[in-house]
Amino acid sequence: MAKATYKLPDDFLDSLSRLESRTDEIIPKVLKAGGEVVLSKVRSNLNSVLSGKSTGQLERSLGLTPARLDNKGNFNVKIGFGENRSDGKSNAMLANVLEYGKHNQPPRPFMKPAKSACRAACIEAMKQKMEDEISRDFD
Repeated sequence: MAKATYKLPDDFLDSLSRLESRTDEIIPKVLKAGGEVVLSKVRSNLNSVLSGKSTGQLERSLGLTPARLDNKGNFNVKIGFGENRSDGKSNAMLANVLEYGKHNQPPRPFMKPAKSACRAACIEAMKQKMEDEISRDFD
């Protein structure tokens, strides 16, 4: 059996080891960059489905969580609505009614179309942020 061995340059190996120690710092930045792209599209879609009678509370409650580790060891960011409105109703419940409708109200989806529409842009933003962070370590 043939065997091939490659020796990586020492400066490249040093950079990789530095990057590994920064993984927990880099991943949240990368996820935030992607999340902001999706958040922008969700916000735009939400504004287009709301009526002129909107109080603005739902729009103001829309946000992006910081990246957090879940119980499986994966980092996640979430886009959602802060709870409760001044009238005591749940912003998440109202957003759900908009997205899926109810008995007398047809659905006016804004989340699912945003997810579909900006998938490529989100991935590209995360790739760019990752490249920026890696290039900082290699410079």
